[in-house]
Order: sequence, then C-alpha cells, then structure tokens
Amino acid sequence: MNKTRLEAFSDGVIAIIITIMVLELKVPHGTEVADLLPLFPVFLSYVLSFVNVGIYWNNHHHMLHTVKKVDGRTLWANLHLLFWLSLMPFTTAWMGENHFAALPMALFGGVLLMCSIAYATLKRSIVCLHGTDSVLARAVGSDVKGKLATVAYALAIPVCFVSTALAAGIIVAVALMWLIPDRRIEKVIAE
Repeated sequence: MNKTRLEAFSDGVIAIIITIMVLELKVPHGTEVADLLPLFPVFLSYVLSFVNVGIYWNNHHHMLHTVKKVDGRTLWANLHLLFWLSLMPFTTAWMGENHFAALPMALFGGVLLMCSIAYATLKRSIVCLHGTDSVLARAVGSDVKGKLATVAYALAIPVCFVSTALAAGIIVAVALMWLIPDRRIEKVIAE
C-alpha cells in the first residue's frame, strides 16, 4: 500500500492534538501581569507538551521519508502511536491545572513512555516490512537514543512521587536530547 494516506492522516491528527492543547490556555480576566501568573503552570505544561509532540512529528516525518510502502501491521502500529499522542492534551491540561502535582505528572510521564514504546513498535514494523538492510534499519541501528529515552521516561514516573522537579528535569532532558538534530536518517539517505 502507498504511504500517502498514513502520512496525511498522521499529520492531521497531530495538528488537531496541538490545537486542542493550545485551547486549554484560557484568557485571564484582567489586564495586569499579575493576572497571567496563575496561568504560568498551564503555559509551562503546554510548552513541554508542544515540544514533545513536535519531536514526535519531526521524527515521524523523517522515518516515513524512508518508507516506500506500508502494510496492515504498519497502519496499526501508527494508530497505536497516534492513540498515545492523542492523550497528550488531557495529561497536559491535568498537569498544568494542578501545578505539576505528582499523580498528574506521573500520568504525563506514562503517556510519554507509551508514546516512546509505540514509536519503537512503528519503527520495528517498518524495518520488518522493508528489511534489515533498509534505509531506516541502517540509519537507526540499535537506536541507543530511543532506548535511552524509553528508560528515562520509565524512571521519571516513580520519581514523580519523590520529587516532581527531578522528574520534570528527566522529561526535559529527554526532550533536549531529541531537540539536538538527529541526522542519522538524512545521512543514510544522502549516501
């Protein structure tokens, strides 16, 4: 099957996810800077989530650039990823409204963990379809970066109940790791 519908559907769902998240930013009922201060945790959670969704969109785009065709397994793996990404607006809103409290943050970390697992599942399904000598397989190799992110998210969840600041630091560190441009796929395609 052609990959075009998968790309278009994924782009649409991700755009809707980001739109829903921004709608959680409510306009304050005042005109002073002090009126904005109660919104700061909500804004911070939005920024953190926007960056994470953006990272998934960017990596999804690069990964699909290596794909010639998709099959049923790939379609379901992609829906699995989109399912977990679609929970980002809920966990973002709950975390922001409750000022990064332990349980909402742990749920946010859980969704990030499941997004990471779902992304790895999608990647494996594409490699299975295209072979171990495919562009994607050669580009990601053993994917140490992806595995490290998954482990970090799994660690951040219980850490939330000890220190939400430390858990947030772990989540931000993973995001920063992925913000550094990952040129693995581009390098292999250029070869």
